[in-house]
Amino acid sequence: MSDSVDLTIIVPAYNEEGSIEDTVKELHPIAQEAQGQLMVVNDGSSDRTAEILELLVKYYPRLRVLHHEYNQGYGAALKTGLQAAKTELIAITDADGTYPNDRLLELARACRDKDMVVGSRTGPGVVYSKVRAVPKIFLKRWVSWIAGRTVPDINSGLRVFRAETARKFLGIYPNGFSFTITITLAMLTTRRQVQFIPISYAARVGQSKIKPVRDTLRFLNIIMRTGTYFAPIRAFLPLVAILFLAATVSLGFDIWNGDLTEKTLLLYLFSFNTGMFTLLADMIDKRSQN
Repeated sequence: MSDSVDLTIIVPAYNEEGSIEDTVKELHPIAQEAQGQLMVVNDGSSDRTAEILELLVKYYPRLRVLHHEYNQGYGAALKTGLQAAKTELIAITDADGTYPNDRLLELARACRDKDMVVGSRTGPGVVYSKVRAVPKIFLKRWVSWIAGRTVPDINSGLRVFRAETARKFLGIYPNGFSFTITITLAMLTTRRQVQFIPISYAARVGQSKIKPVRDTLRFLNIIMRTGTYFAPIRAFLPLVAILFLAATVSLGFDIWNGDLTEKTLLLYLFSFNTGMFTLLADMIDKRSQN
């Protein structure tokens, strides 16, 4: 089997003047070895990122720079790159120096017989914010439940995927940081071939753009929305079970007190209606796949 890969590396960049030059210098030889392209999407930066990129493009022949007139978000930048890329495989990474980009070709070669290969931040040398790690314990378990398999890293920004497969879900990708969670769930719930390879993760250059509370709530919303879209039974089954259990407990108290209350009837009604909605959503999902 040939060692070459048909690869475009997409890097979203927003106010990364402190690291973008080093990122291009690091990634360009990788794009050159793959005989592919390095594509940087400047997402409406207000610092010198655009200026630096326009200088770099003169010296790096495989570098292509795309610009957003205003800041649209991490996911929007990736979607712009995904639509512009012409290669079979797409790699994404960040411009902040956190990911081991020297592993990209390894991930790309592993993706030749997969739909997506994810650099899972579970290897040695992982430097990760404790504030962000706590909610992700729950989020990983919730995503794993919906996906039906263990997901060691739900939103790693270092991954390689097939362009044709990824474009099938273009309409549901959000513009924000939840792009990576969405593509993870989309691939797994539609039974695509996904592999997780442990990688390291370093402290970023510059200030993080992640807001822990706000973005965790957004992640929850995206997980529920994507779960409803692709795996409604797994997304709603815990809620149906909780409602049914609460109704049964309430019925037990009512029997003990000798009086059937409206609360018990309403809980059973809610659990029944939610269950019927879940089954209806699942039937619609199955019919749309056929």
